[in-house]
Amino acid sequence: MNRRKFVKKTTAAICTLPIASAVAFNPVNRKMQKMPEWLEALIKQNDIGVEAIRKFQIKETADPAYGGLMDSFDVVNPHTTSALIQAGANAISSPASRFFQSEELLRDMDLAALYLIKTQHADGTIDLLSTNFHSTPDTGFLVKRLVTAYTLIQKSETKGAGKMLANLKTFLIRGGNALSVGGVHTPNHRWVVCAALAKLNSLWPDPKYVARAEQWLGEHIDIDQDGQYNEKSTFIYSSLTDRLLITVANGFNKPELLDSVRKNLDMTMFYVHPNGEIVTDASGRQDKALIGTLENYYYPYRYLALKDQNGLYAAMCQMIEKTAGLKIGGFLDYYLADETLWKAMPAPKPLPVNYVKTFPNSGLVRIRRGNWDSTLIANNPSWFTFMKGNAVLQGVRLASSFFGKGQFQSEKLEEKGKTWELIQTLEGPYFQPYPKDFISKDGDWEKMPRLFRPVSEVQNLETKILISETENGMQIEIETTGTERVPLAVELIFRPGGTFKGLTQIENAKDSWLLKEGTGTYSLNGDSISFGPGIALHKNIALRGALPPVEAPTVFLTGFTPFKHTIRFS
Repeated sequence: MNRRKFVKKTTAAICTLPIASAVAFNPVNRKMQKMPEWLEALIKQNDIGVEAIRKFQIKETADPAYGGLMDSFDVVNPHTTSALIQAGANAISSPASRFFQSEELLRDMDLAALYLIKTQHADGTIDLLSTNFHSTPDTGFLVKRLVTAYTLIQKSETKGAGKMLANLKTFLIRGGNALSVGGVHTPNHRWVVCAALAKLNSLWPDPKYVARAEQWLGEHIDIDQDGQYNEKSTFIYSSLTDRLLITVANGFNKPELLDSVRKNLDMTMFYVHPNGEIVTDASGRQDKALIGTLENYYYPYRYLALKDQNGLYAAMCQMIEKTAGLKIGGFLDYYLADETLWKAMPAPKPLPVNYVKTFPNSGLVRIRRGNWDSTLIANNPSWFTFMKGNAVLQGVRLASSFFGKGQFQSEKLEEKGKTWELIQTLEGPYFQPYPKDFISKDGDWEKMPRLFRPVSEVQNLETKILISETENGMQIEIETTGTERVPLAVELIFRPGGTFKGLTQIENAKDSWLLKEGTGTYSLNGDSISFGPGIALHKNIALRGALPPVEAPTVFLTGFTPFKHTIRFS
């Protein structure tokens, strides 16, 4: 079996574990033993990961990358190498692991530490080979987890650990030098650096660590009134920031930082779909519209559920255990390093499942009624979603062929009574001859910009969308006025896997359908969404200026301006 196939098969095997093993979790209010069952389940999962990742370590002594680990592209790099040390530390320090106090695994981890030292730059930084070089923040990502690995290895009392720890310390101290002076790229990078410095300072106190963290913290935490961080990255960076701020609060004795974490966790309870997935539609980062559960939030919810005796946070943990299962194992080192997390949590309180919640700073409205929910989004070409159990309408888009710029997107989502309004106003001018005294002598069009040309025959197009709740679902009223006979198309984009009824398939188009009249239905695993009535006045679904089609089952409703049509979802 070649290596890539092995990676694929191993990953698939590990990913199936959360579903098969979710029963390994105790209810959150059950009295836990010294080593709770859910933690033992994570340790066993970690063992599988250790066994898999060790196969990618370079063991040929003549190889310049000796001791390092390859990623799935056959590139030896610090991050994959660091992963062996992290997972290995979890294993050799856990009596429930089959690698407990394994000297053989420790030797592999030592080789990995030596490779990290070798690949580390003179300034203490490492490279993220996919994009960042001499990167302070990427050094911080490694250091903050490797300090925890250091403490776990030390705690394990594995024979020969002293040599490995000395090598790892060399890498960490050099990294600390970089973290004390280096710069960042993104908002969360500041807190990555601070968390890494807090970790270093807990083992090797140094005034420069404290001073540098104070500089970054002096910029204040980037959380808004909604409870969202600047990047609005609900799947990746918001939960990361929560974990980082807990580390900084503990490491530098700044409990006030936990208020930002609480604010974000309170908001996140309203970003949960009925199936346990998290709303990602308003993210400003690479997780935008990504499908994912809330495993990344388990640690902050558990930490503060115990610290605050918060029953809502305990209920969120219970929900995450049920829907994400062993995927929380990505943070096993957090649970092993802090035994207070092993305690039984407070009794869970009912989570919000029936609400209308507006988040103005994010331009987002969340509506949930038990087993269905809807998300309304501003500043997004996909401005509406509707989910009912397994049946998911993952986006609605609207585009016209108006001068190649008719993809609908509204800057604001305005609440008007029980209705939300999205508006877009477009102009399509023609341009007159350039002012004679300023004509470029070489005839270069670019030197005679449109900005300074008189305009004429200006065309206008205004689209207003009204969204409201109905007795058993939602409805969208679309009205487009202005220039007449402009073709337009509404896209209803569904998650793959289900079946349609009441539609006509469009020829020579992959998984594209027309709803000509009446009501259509999309069904998946016993859940259904009904939508309509339909309208199909043309079959042009690739309008000039519209975004490319999404690779998903898509239903089109089409017409011409002036256009007024209401679509109901139930």
